[in-house]
Amino acid sequence: MKKTLKLGAALAAVGLAASACGSAPVSTSGGSTSGGSASAAAANWSACMVTDTGGIDDHSFNAESWAGMQDAAKASGGKVSVSYVQSTTENDYTSNISNLVAKGCKYIVTVGFAMADATTASAKKNPSQQYAIVDNASSGTQIQGLEFNTAQGAFLGGYFAAGMTKTGKVATFGGAKYPTVTVYMDGFWEGVQYYNQQHHTKVQVLGWSEKTQQGTFDTSANPFGDQAGGKQIAQTFQSQGADIVFPVAGGTGIGALQAAQASNGKLNAIWVDDDGCESNASYCSSIMTSVTKGIATAVNTSVTDAYNGKFSSTAFIGTLANGGTGLAPFHDWSSKVPAALQTELGTVKQAIIDGSIKITSTSQPTASS
Repeated sequence: MKKTLKLGAALAAVGLAASACGSAPVSTSGGSTSGGSASAAAANWSACMVTDTGGIDDHSFNAESWAGMQDAAKASGGKVSVSYVQSTTENDYTSNISNLVAKGCKYIVTVGFAMADATTASAKKNPSQQYAIVDNASSGTQIQGLEFNTAQGAFLGGYFAAGMTKTGKVATFGGAKYPTVTVYMDGFWEGVQYYNQQHHTKVQVLGWSEKTQQGTFDTSANPFGDQAGGKQIAQTFQSQGADIVFPVAGGTGIGALQAAQASNGKLNAIWVDDDGCESNASYCSSIMTSVTKGIATAVNTSVTDAYNGKFSSTAFIGTLANGGTGLAPFHDWSSKVPAALQTELGTVKQAIIDGSIKITSTSQPTASS
């Protein structure tokens, strides 16, 4: 169900987007992109997006959200225009959303857990405005939450990592300590523990403990766009004996891919949110698999429903069962993953879906969100 990103073309077309809140957004109508707002004027209905601080080219959740916006524009046959504005810091959230309301956007999509307060405040000031927020719960009657139980997909990622490690140590780290980040890390940790139980092994997880909720996070002012920091964290894990790293940090995670590529095979990675071999093709040889989040499909559906007069503030929750999370193909690693492990992963996936394996992360979204 996951929508494949065509980052090479899509992001090249939008690469000149404004990074400051006062600049004009990039707009598209029916799938074509251009600067300014001319195409927005040509369409009948506009949907606008505010990125989180990692930027539109984070090869992760911002890029996935934008892909979903563009898909909705294409599906409308030119009747929906989409545009985005970038947030350089969290201080930009409120003004960016306010500017889009003033612009007359019919639907506003905000991206990221940290944008909840600004989105809710805008809704209170503008009772006729409709919103969607990626990675957060629904709020009131105006905001639809697009949430994902990525603990399920990450459980598979942890099980996979435990089955593939040669050193007996794997690692994970986050951008910031948000529930939408730690839910991945919890799932990864639980997957490793489950593998240990099934195989009587003692694979260690560096960088996170679900029991203590303590671990490693980027400490920069831009925790989802700090490639240098991500590289340093990954290299530290490697020096501590880890041979697989799972960054849950947006663009910061690209630094971990750089560290993996530079290690000449001593360190490899599991990517997050989208299929890393498609969004970060130059690092594919170091990407064993990816824990995916169906953001593009969810955003596309939300925007399309709103355009068709079917907006609902009931939260969407992506799961293994509905394709909202999962493992990407192994790509360059296909011949290196034992057939027995691949079979086990299928069994574990079904056991999570049918409830015989219960994931305990307290960060999992619930149907009542």
